Amino acid sequence: MPAELRRQQFVLDTSLFITDEIREPEETLEDAILRLLDLIATARLELNISCHMPPSIHDELVTMLRERDVSEEVFHRLETWVVRKSPDRYGVDIPADIVYQFVDEMSDRVDRGLRVSEEALREVEQLDPDTLGTSEDYMTEADRVLSNLRDKYRQALRQGVLDSREDFDLLVLAKELEAGVVTEDRGIISWADRFGLRYVRGGQFPTLLEEYLRATGVEE
Repeated sequence: MPAELRRQQFVLDTSLFITDEIREPEETLEDAILRLLDLIATARLELNISCHMPPSIHDELVTMLRERDVSEEVFHRLETWVVRKSPDRYGVDIPADIVYQFVDEMSDRVDRGLRVSEEALREVEQLDPDTLGTSEDYMTEADRVLSNLRDKYRQALRQGVLDSREDFDLLVLAKELEAGVVTEDRGIISWADRFGLRYVRGGQFPTLLEEYLRATGVEE
């Protein structure tokens, strides 16, 4: 192992393993994940690059992979090469400004969600009430309004924001370890930047490991 190489650590998000961006042409999801885990193993053994995952993220990933019927080999390699570690929620300091930004953003998103709801209500008011419960066209139009409301409401409140404890665990652990965040989630990327953390898009991570290995002359 090159003595001058600084140790690299990464905290992995669920989206890294699920995204189509890690797949090569004609490659299945399972084959792509196995290839990724092989890269992680080689980087660990040859370059001391370690990959971590909070237990909450690990459990979420296992559930998603079992729903996709991947083989047990995937879970064995995941357990071997990706270190599960709970973040030190009491020991990691979060700047007050970051908390302020989060509260401010959530307040703004609640207002946006209310505006989306108001727009949907006004749209429903324009429908003909005489056809309520009697016309299939009315019900189809009402369903369309409701579907649009769900999509716009979800986008207003959740897209690009930290919307789960798992996301927060990921960032706290990365800050604790001074590690890079690997994700395809736009909300996590946005907040990783605010936390002052390094981040890598999930689809670029296999190439990054390959480049580390190539640059140091390690044969895969």
